[in-house]
Amino acid sequence: MGNFLSYIVWNADPVLIDSFVTVRWYGLMFAVGFWIGFNIVAKMYKHEGAPEKWMGILLIWVAAGTIIGARLGHVFFYAWDYYSEHPWKILATWEGGLASHGGAIGVIVAVILYSIFTTKRSPLWTFDKLVVAIALVGALIRIGNLMNSEIFGYPTTLPWGFMFVRSAEWHALYEGQACHPTQLYEAFCYLALFCLLMWMYWRKNAECRPGLIFGTFLVGIFLPRFFIEFIKNDQADFEAGMLLNMGQLLSIPFVLVGLFFIIRAFMRPKVTMNFPDRFADEESK
Repeated sequence: MGNFLSYIVWNADPVLIDSFVTVRWYGLMFAVGFWIGFNIVAKMYKHEGAPEKWMGILLIWVAAGTIIGARLGHVFFYAWDYYSEHPWKILATWEGGLASHGGAIGVIVAVILYSIFTTKRSPLWTFDKLVVAIALVGALIRIGNLMNSEIFGYPTTLPWGFMFVRSAEWHALYEGQACHPTQLYEAFCYLALFCLLMWMYWRKNAECRPGLIFGTFLVGIFLPRFFIEFIKNDQADFEAGMLLNMGQLLSIPFVLVGLFFIIRAFMRPKVTMNFPDRFADEESK
């Protein structure tokens, strides 16, 4: 901690356990979010009487869509000049380079395919459950980014500014200056969104308006992201001098799509649903 109500010196070790096995905070946050999120979606599936086996299939589709989409998003949105000359490096995911917007597109494609081949239902049926968990995972991943001292913002004189003393980027750009902890800004927004979506599903039966939860998620994720990007460091050199950076340009269509689904949900009559509170597979047991 720096001078009282002046700034915060952030010196957190990104490694939680360094023994015979190494556990990093980022990996732990992702794993915890994934485990909690999986159980939340499973409870929703059970609430609506869906087959339990659908959960395992969904897991495979979403994992593949997230990884492939996030990687290709980084390649095409942020570093195409490099990868167009080194295409074999596209597969080198262990070297880093994932883009959240690409991951979102990958998940959307994966859920559409999952709906075609598995549930035989509208993709909105799955989206309205899955995105609740994704909001929580997103919040915890941003906490992981904080523990890694990465993805922070421009210098600030606000009393909650962070000096990321473990970050080589911070030393190179802002030595001695406190910066916006944009990881926390996003984490708080996503956590608030998670609470809102849970309330909508369990208290307001928003699942009876297909697409309402999905649309709210898109707006609740990408609208804050759009504004936070104004105070966040550029992720690629080509963004320098741009009126809107790549993250903001990619967020705009997601917000518009979200608004479309919200309006669409309210313009259509509610869907009558039954809630047996047991997996469909259990009926035959």
